[in-house]
Amino acid sequence: MSGNAITIVVLFLNISVFSAISALNQEGLSLLSWLSTSNSSSSSALFSSWNPDHQNPCRWDYIRCSSDGHVREITITSISLSTGFPTQLFSFHHLTTLVLSNGNLSGEIPPSIGNLSSLITLDLSYNALTGDIPAEIGKLTQLQELSLNSNLFHGGIPREIGNCSKLWKLELFDNQLSGKIPGETGQLWALEIFRLGGNSGIHGEIPMQISNCKQLAFLGLAETGISGEIPSSLRELKNLKTLSIYTAKLTGSIPPEIGKLSALENLFLYENQLSGGIPEELGMLKNLKKVLIWKNKLSGSIPSSLGNCSGLLVVDFSLNSLGGQLPATLVNLVALEEFLLSGNNLSGEIPPYVGNFSRLKQLELDNNMFSGEIPPSIGQLKKLSVFFAWQNQLRGSIPAELAECGKLEALDLSHNFLTRSVPGSLFNLKNLTQLLLISNRLSGEIPPDIGNCSSLIRLRLGSNNFSGHIPSGIGLLQNLIFLELSENHFAGEIPPEIGNCTQLEMIDLHGNELQGTIPTSFESLIRLNVLDLSSNSLGGTIPQNLGKLTSLNKLVMSGNYITGLIPKSLGSCKDLQLLDISRNRIIGSIPEEIGGLQGLDILLNLSWNSLTGPIPESFSNLSKLANLDLSHNMLAGNLTVLAGLDNLVSLDVSYNNFSGTLPDTKFMHDLPATVFAGNQNLCINRDECYLNINLHGKKSTQNLVLRTFLSVVITVTIVIAAVALFIRIHGGTFDKNDEEKFLEWHFTPFQKLNFSINDIVQSLSDSNIIGKGCSGMVYCVETPTKQVIAVKKLWPLKKGEFPDRDLFSAEVQTLGSIRHKNIVRLLGCCDNGKTRLLLLDYISNGSLGGLLHEKKIFLDWDARYNIIVGAAQGLAYLHHDCIPPILHRDIKANNILVGPQFEAFLADFGLAKLVDASGSPSASNVVAGSYGYIAPEYGYSMRITEKSDVYSYGVVLLRGADRKGTI
Repeated sequence: MSGNAITIVVLFLNISVFSAISALNQEGLSLLSWLSTSNSSSSSALFSSWNPDHQNPCRWDYIRCSSDGHVREITITSISLSTGFPTQLFSFHHLTTLVLSNGNLSGEIPPSIGNLSSLITLDLSYNALTGDIPAEIGKLTQLQELSLNSNLFHGGIPREIGNCSKLWKLELFDNQLSGKIPGETGQLWALEIFRLGGNSGIHGEIPMQISNCKQLAFLGLAETGISGEIPSSLRELKNLKTLSIYTAKLTGSIPPEIGKLSALENLFLYENQLSGGIPEELGMLKNLKKVLIWKNKLSGSIPSSLGNCSGLLVVDFSLNSLGGQLPATLVNLVALEEFLLSGNNLSGEIPPYVGNFSRLKQLELDNNMFSGEIPPSIGQLKKLSVFFAWQNQLRGSIPAELAECGKLEALDLSHNFLTRSVPGSLFNLKNLTQLLLISNRLSGEIPPDIGNCSSLIRLRLGSNNFSGHIPSGIGLLQNLIFLELSENHFAGEIPPEIGNCTQLEMIDLHGNELQGTIPTSFESLIRLNVLDLSSNSLGGTIPQNLGKLTSLNKLVMSGNYITGLIPKSLGSCKDLQLLDISRNRIIGSIPEEIGGLQGLDILLNLSWNSLTGPIPESFSNLSKLANLDLSHNMLAGNLTVLAGLDNLVSLDVSYNNFSGTLPDTKFMHDLPATVFAGNQNLCINRDECYLNINLHGKKSTQNLVLRTFLSVVITVTIVIAAVALFIRIHGGTFDKNDEEKFLEWHFTPFQKLNFSINDIVQSLSDSNIIGKGCSGMVYCVETPTKQVIAVKKLWPLKKGEFPDRDLFSAEVQTLGSIRHKNIVRLLGCCDNGKTRLLLLDYISNGSLGGLLHEKKIFLDWDARYNIIVGAAQGLAYLHHDCIPPILHRDIKANNILVGPQFEAFLADFGLAKLVDASGSPSASNVVAGSYGYIAPEYGYSMRITEKSDVYSYGVVLLRGADRKGTI
């Protein structure tokens, strides 16, 4: 018998015996009876003071009694009770406080809760309680605090709640509640805190009656379906300090009456559909500390009256359509700590008065139209840690005064028109971890003392005009993870000291004028995932010791003067997904070991060399490979070994010495003849080869074929002409729904697929819908070959928007190259100009969030641990192995899918947002966070660092550990 069972038996014996012979009163016996229902043996020691020998429970832990010996308060928090609601307490008529928070309670709250008529405080938060909130709660007329947040309650908010007229705190957030907010909440005259966020089923408009709650200080309706306009009647809430209605469906404008909320400190309206301008009346809020209205549709200019809010700490107007210049009155915002204006149409120069914001920690001005020079006064910001001004029209040089920002951690001035050299003093910043100056017109050399900046993690200086040698001082950057110096004019040799940067995961030096050989010291970079040395003038051979880089995912050395053989040691790089050593002077045969790279799934390109011999038999093992290019070599033999590569999407074997016949597969037959050109002895068409042998005996057959062909052509021409005439005459009768049927689908597969686009389109019916999100509808589709896939149909473009197919395809092509065991595979994409489809693997068990909430499948600790670790591995791949790195931006339990063996798959990692807004790549900067998962310091900043994802993952980790809702 287990220890837990023995404990329960003993408790039952105590109750039965002592009810007859001990002096313990009925309240004590009821408490022991409830405790005996607990399924948690680990917590039994915490109740050792619950002694049945006592006359009453007044000396027990967690219990407080009145002067006459009746239980008045029960407060048990953060102890796993693993039981249901204590129905044994309904006879406790003197009970005023019942707090059972974070105790793993399950089941429903029974209607008899209304019997506890003396209750003042009821806190059942952070449990797993289900069912409806009982209407009998309305009988608790003395109730002042009600906290039912972070459970699994569903249904609506009972109207009877309006009877609890003394209630000052009502917390219902993070449940599964639905319906509208009842107008009866307006009867809660004493209400100060009302938190309903995190209930996506709550919908409708904000009830006008809520303005009757004159004492209201906190109104939280975030992460709900609340819609409509912000009611102007809210002006009556003179005590309101926090208005939090973010990630909802608000429309209309921000009402000017908001200026009458004289006590307002926090205004959180981000991620809605608010339009119009920011009202001048906002400047009347003298107590305003934080205003976060990013990701709306706001236009116009920033009101000059905002300068009156001198106590402002955080301003985030990012991702709107604001224009004009920054008003001069903002000079008064001397208390600002975060000034975030990313993703607007702001213009003019960056005002020098920004240097007066002495407390400023984050300054984000990226993705605007700021021009002129960067003001040197920014160097006065001694607390500045983040300065983003990328994707603007800034000119001039980088001011040397930036080196005076001693706490600067991240500096990104990419995609501007900056010129001259980088101030050497920047590399004396001891806290600088990220320096990104991509795509400018910077020139000169990298200072030799770059090694002083020992904290650097990411150094990206690509697409500039830098010249000279790469300094050997880079070898002193022991924390460096990303090194990108591509598309510049660097010359000389690659410094071998780079091999000392043992934390490196990515080296990108392509598109320079580098000479010499590949350093053998690279063998020390055992963490390296990506090595790109392409388009240089490197010579020598490929070092044998590169085979020690077993973490390599991508190895690109194309477009150099590399000679010698392909080293067999590359076969040890088992994680390789892309290998490109094309356009070199490599000789000899292809090693059999290359065929052992079974993870090679994106590309194998050995073209434009001088390779000889046959294709190795081991190539038959490359079953995942999508793209193979062996063209422009001197390879011989037949192509039989390629017949089994079922995942191939692209193949080029042109201009070699291959012979024999093509493998008899549909893929080979569907390829254009150009991919086989230049192989004189290769028979592309079996029938043609046979005809050539029997040319003189088949004249009559040829004539028959010719006559038949001409007849078919004439017939088809007549039919097409008739159809065209019919459409011209009757074309006006077609409705708009028929129009799309005639659009041509462009289908881009990322692996071998055994179905057509028509198989997918005809299955997109309402009966196959399995989900719906902000980016589109998700269908479960079974193909004719019984393969089950998930199809995400992106929401249609708005009227007046036109998709740019090339940009859409380019973005999806990039994401289609992602391969990781913990990321849902993108199988392909389809686009017909009006509708865009994404084809993905179907994951049968749904999301981690669904499993934790619905509990259809029991997740023991081993299963949860496996899911948590898998999600971490997938996230690490997005952050460190992808170029450019991908920030997920919305890590949460619902975006982690669970496979049949409890393996984790990251899903919805920004793809729909990348292709939003007519396929514009700039939309990739949109970061969607979710209520309860957004990092406090980054929740109102969309493009910070990977840290925001890591924080969100930490919340998932907590959820997986204790199976609770978001915090």
